Amino acid sequence: MWQQKSFENEDHKGILYLVPTPIGNLEDISFRAIRILKEADLIAAEDTRNTKKLCNYFEIETPIVSYHEHNKESSGEKLIHKVKDGFKVAVVSDAGMPAISDPGYELVVAAIEEKVPVVPLPGANAALTSLIASGLACQPFYFYGFLNRSKKDKRAELEALKWQTATIIFYESPHRLKETLAVMQDVLGNRKIALCRELTKKYEEFIRGTIEEVMVWAHQDEIRGEFCIIIEGTNEQQEEEPSWWNHLSLEEHVNHYISDQKMTSKEAIKLTAKDRGLNKREVYQAYHVENE
Repeated sequence: MWQQKSFENEDHKGILYLVPTPIGNLEDISFRAIRILKEADLIAAEDTRNTKKLCNYFEIETPIVSYHEHNKESSGEKLIHKVKDGFKVAVVSDAGMPAISDPGYELVVAAIEEKVPVVPLPGANAALTSLIASGLACQPFYFYGFLNRSKKDKRAELEALKWQTATIIFYESPHRLKETLAVMQDVLGNRKIALCRELTKKYEEFIRGTIEEVMVWAHQDEIRGEFCIIIEGTNEQQEEEPSWWNHLSLEEHVNHYISDQKMTSKEAIKLTAKDRGLNKREVYQAYHVENE
């Protein structure tokens, strides 16, 4: 156990800050985020080119280093050493919250293992921004992020989510949107859905309707920009599949474990009772009476 007191001796210790950046409109950055980025000794960025543009706009002169998916192990280790040496390091992604479908999670885990303070800042996030304007239930919600690129794996992921009752949030790229919608309709049925694109930007757009209606739109309009997909949860109850032993008599059930699983009669009776939700004594008496 480790009880982190984030702001105790703040000026005299290293801190790993998680700093959200605007998802489109630069005015969405907070005063505190700008201050932290200016006061930090180092900014660890997913894409240094994008972060330099942001820093130039707000006249932030803090040195920037690269921290992304492909160098997170080597770069992350160096950053943790820096923080342990007393550096203030601010982690940013290209847009939105670090660690939410962006680099940052592994760095946070490593920092906590080394008892390095991790201080998060609130700020822009595409998932929640989309959810509150979707017109679908905001609570509870289930954030999934990006589905697998493989159609087969994508289908398997959606099958696993099929009985989720909470509103589900996905991210998707423009060139995979049509295929994803088609698989969603096939697996989840024709549910209510909202597509959210270009959030906070000039061409912000929400496409709300059923999956069928949205698929018609996707085949008629030019698809641009990254998408956040909000889809309603199910209100249907999952039907339980019949147990494998349903067609067996109690005696056959016990004998299955004895002959096929090489169990003793005592073990077989115990497991049969567990399968059927019965008392062991009931199964014991019934089995031995039938076998007398």
